[in-house]
Amino acid sequence: MSAVVSEVLTEVRGQVGFITLNRPSALNALTLQMIRDLTVCLLAWRENPQVRAVAIRGSNKAGPFGAFCAGGDIRFFHQAQLSGDPLLEDFFTEEYTLNHLIHTYPKPYIAFMDGVVMGGGMGISQGASHRLVTARSKIAMPETTIGLFPDVAGGYFLSRCPGFTGEWLALTGTTLLGAEAIALGLADHCMDADQQVAAWEALAQIQPADPGQLENWVTTFSIHASALGIKARGQIDHYFSMDSVASIVQALESDTSDWAQHTASQLRQRSPLMLCVALEQIRRARQLSLADGLRMERDMVRHCFFPRHLGRSGAQTETAEGIRALAVDKDNAPKWQPARIEDVAPKMVLPFFDSPWLPHGHPLRGLA
Repeated sequence: MSAVVSEVLTEVRGQVGFITLNRPSALNALTLQMIRDLTVCLLAWRENPQVRAVAIRGSNKAGPFGAFCAGGDIRFFHQAQLSGDPLLEDFFTEEYTLNHLIHTYPKPYIAFMDGVVMGGGMGISQGASHRLVTARSKIAMPETTIGLFPDVAGGYFLSRCPGFTGEWLALTGTTLLGAEAIALGLADHCMDADQQVAAWEALAQIQPADPGQLENWVTTFSIHASALGIKARGQIDHYFSMDSVASIVQALESDTSDWAQHTASQLRQRSPLMLCVALEQIRRARQLSLADGLRMERDMVRHCFFPRHLGRSGAQTETAEGIRALAVDKDNAPKWQPARIEDVAPKMVLPFFDSPWLPHGHPLRGLA
């Protein structure tokens, strides 16, 4: 029998704890076991005086780097939802707890955001003290394409993007390049992809608790990111500041520019219901703390998988249908309910924000 290879590799060298996500065949999509392994490791290193900083990277089939993390294991979501597996509830509770742990980590946490960084990958990198991208980084929160919303604290970090770019990213799921992510405050420094191995090894030689040494390390390995602004920034702020998804889409469709027509077409392909839920999420999260935002998302995700207010079974949810179309049957032809943005009513949207739990029984009640 062959030995089971861990999907989260950890080691301590010098004063740094090193984590490598090791599920390259799935672009390091997070399983519940990976979330648990990351949590146990980070909690132990938080209390370990020998560990003064943490670095995390992904791997691809050729070795380290090349892909960070493509998100959560959506095939598991689909199977668990259809079978009634209670581990689905544990997954989101433990994932959001991990997200909070990273955002509040008391030691430098350095995320090498190389390659694909989407969904759950953003959840384990956006709380980093040092978010490093490369020219091949592909960064996105594409959840509305699978009938979900930008979770893993997406409401918190997207709502803090400049202007109304957070609404634009949440609704369209647009993929950003590394320099674009820096421009929107979703990354800090750019690094030559070929220098990542050297940078990783050099971390073991410094005293990261010394801000000067860590800053010198960053300076040594950072490169100038091209001044890549966000195209149509003025249009983004104009349209995505509107008060409803229907207003946004109708206004875009009245604009004959290529950007507006493309953006309207993107939105028409997403789940109409979850577009409206995501817009409400971003608007609410702008006024919430990290912990309260995560509690809100935990309420929302329960309603995504158990939408009792819509009178639907688990198999009839937007999320089940979106994952089916994208990752299971791969027909890319989801049948959304309702099919048109104009047919989404507030009574379908607002119950997503009602907590199914009393405050003392909320699964994330312990987040400070």
